[in-house]
Amino acid sequence: MSEPTRSSAEAADAADPLAHVRARFAIPAGTTYLDGNSLGALPAHVPARLKTVIEGEWGTDLVTSWNANGWWELPVRVGDRIGALVGAAPGQVLCGDSTSVQLFQVLTALARLRPDRHTLITDGAGFPTDQYLADSVARLLGLTVVRVSPSDVESVLDDDVALVAFSAVDYRTGERWDAPAITEAVHAAGAVLTWDLAHAAGCMPFGLDEIGADAAVGCSYKYLNGGPGAPAWLYVAQRHQDALDLPLTGWQGHAEPFALEPSYRPAGGIERARVGTPPLLSMTALDAALDVFDDLDMNVVRAKSEALTQLVLDYAAAYLPGVTSATPADPRRRGSQVSLRLEHAYEVTQALIARGVIGDFRAPDLLRLGFAPLYLRHVEVWDALEILRDVLATESWRDPSFARGNAAVT
Repeated sequence: MSEPTRSSAEAADAADPLAHVRARFAIPAGTTYLDGNSLGALPAHVPARLKTVIEGEWGTDLVTSWNANGWWELPVRVGDRIGALVGAAPGQVLCGDSTSVQLFQVLTALARLRPDRHTLITDGAGFPTDQYLADSVARLLGLTVVRVSPSDVESVLDDDVALVAFSAVDYRTGERWDAPAITEAVHAAGAVLTWDLAHAAGCMPFGLDEIGADAAVGCSYKYLNGGPGAPAWLYVAQRHQDALDLPLTGWQGHAEPFALEPSYRPAGGIERARVGTPPLLSMTALDAALDVFDDLDMNVVRAKSEALTQLVLDYAAAYLPGVTSATPADPRRRGSQVSLRLEHAYEVTQALIARGVIGDFRAPDLLRLGFAPLYLRHVEVWDALEILRDVLATESWRDPSFARGNAAVT
């Protein structure tokens, strides 16, 4: 490995096939944004789209917009656009509600596909919402929860396992799991599996159909850049849709919503996963935000992600003594983030933010840096690392103001 230099970062930018995409985003001057794995940056055209919806569609067309402006079809249309980014053919992804709601829907419905089995496997190091909902669904359905790392799932698979639920990328360390192999092992045991793609969708290709996934969920405010509180999405493979017994049976998921029947009859296909009236303004913002992907190859996006994260790992090895990486060195095993392990990581994170480098912290000792390939340049990542080097060398993180607590993000 040769030591990285600023010149090599400049050369990478000069050869970057995604360099033109940065202009599609509103990046604040003086900010190096390394937290796109928590909240993606604002696509520059989204405010104008929202203005049209608010003033024209809502303000002028009013309730007729459900038909005249396509509001009713939005959850399916946006779902298919997301599906194209994660390897799902049309008719298998639906947008709406929160990640928590979508995960509850999927966990319950998939477990009901295996009524004679009584074990739910999940990752004990997964994001807390995934843990809480696994426990809640287990209480609801009389299941036993077993927690294990995705890398060790085969050690606990048996004929009592109904459902496995894993994140494709570890939210703390950025470790990427072998989704095809894990899916194959789970299916060989007769169980079904759902993937949480919150830290995968929008920064890497993911072949849901190709690997034979049963279901998936994901948020849309990270690498998909849908904005704070943007609606989440769920995927259910077409082969399961007719048998899907969802726990939340809202009127929009009815076979004939406007018949206003007293009893529920599920709609055909993925639309049975609709619940109540979707958040139209935030879903419209997401729909507009997805425009930035229309002419992009996700393999090219992934290649840049690997280059950016490799730059960080190489820099840390060369110039940051005492700092180690919790993120795998093998590019096939990491997502689009690098988590650096260091003392006083919280205070260091705050010192970086004060100097315009926005990352985040994970207890107890992780500086978590996310790399959105669409709008980050190699040279600004280099400069951010130089600032980190200076913060550590000068111990400027010792300023008492950097020890004050702030709300964390996902």
